[in-house]
Amino acid sequence: MSSISTAGSHDTEKTGKNKGVSGSDELFLDTTLRPSSWEEYVGQKNIKENLRVLLRAASERGHPPEHILFYGPPGLGKTTLAHLIAKETSSQMKSTSGPAIEKVGDLASVLTNLAPGDILFIDEIHRLNKTIEEILYPAMESGSLDIIIGKGPSARTIQLELPRFTLIAATTRVAMISSPLRSRFSGGTFKLEFYTREEIETIVLRSARILGIEIDSASARIIAERSRFTPRTANYLLKRVRDLAQIEKQTITVDIVDRALTMLGIDALGLTQSDRDLLKTLIDKFGGGPVGLNTLAASLSEEEATIEEVHEPYLLQLGLIERTPRGRKATPKAFGHLGIRGSLLS
Repeated sequence: MSSISTAGSHDTEKTGKNKGVSGSDELFLDTTLRPSSWEEYVGQKNIKENLRVLLRAASERGHPPEHILFYGPPGLGKTTLAHLIAKETSSQMKSTSGPAIEKVGDLASVLTNLAPGDILFIDEIHRLNKTIEEILYPAMESGSLDIIIGKGPSARTIQLELPRFTLIAATTRVAMISSPLRSRFSGGTFKLEFYTREEIETIVLRSARILGIEIDSASARIIAERSRFTPRTANYLLKRVRDLAQIEKQTITVDIVDRALTMLGIDALGLTQSDRDLLKTLIDKFGGGPVGLNTLAASLSEEEATIEEVHEPYLLQLGLIERTPRGRKATPKAFGHLGIRGSLLS
């Protein structure tokens, strides 16, 4: 049986205000910090405008919204958008993930338990197997579920009618979703972009208010600058800074922020030790490149997928590496950041 969680449309988040969160809320800080209204959701302006039009038009027609796909790097707010859509439409949202739906029976169980107007949120939808996808097509398109019972000449098909529902899916690897499945998201396919420093700073200050943390704008700015343009990372860094300030019985200052992030191995550009090791290997062992991904991965004792999905997006965003037909290549900016004189790229 697949794993499903249910969230009501009227779930409210505790703000904590000046007292901060406590008790059970402290165990689920990511949920507590999640925006509960469009006004609180910072960034992704174009997506929010498109969703407002989509949801309002669907409401005026008296129909559930059409199916929606969100894609982009982790931590940019895909799940939060799904929750906001559920709240906006006063719908019950049921959540699962691609890996949790292992068999056709799992999908059938999920779909047949939906009520009219429900939202089904599938995270990591790119990890659905092709057999499941083929069952999902008619469910999305015509609201029916075709199940084959038996094998060979005695096999027969049962068609189940489903209530009208909205599928909202999220993925970090949209290219792994088959073209037929992508085409079924008639409500739109939206790419979430990295945030600006100013947007992240606004998010940090909001999270600090919810957690009851006193923080000045200079400290919030440093956290924002090192957060990899990602709200989830910004909230993680804020919580770790809070921890250091708490055990040292101090308020959050620029010095506390610097010390906490140094302890975490986060440098001025937001690079982790693993990021720096990648750049150092690229420069020290391969003269700055270009070098093939498999060779680089072997030198780092790292998986190729980890380099491609965890490290490269941010390093490319900062202009520290380049992808060339011959492999990965360090830029002069990477040499400068590591304090290496004279780029070997010239």
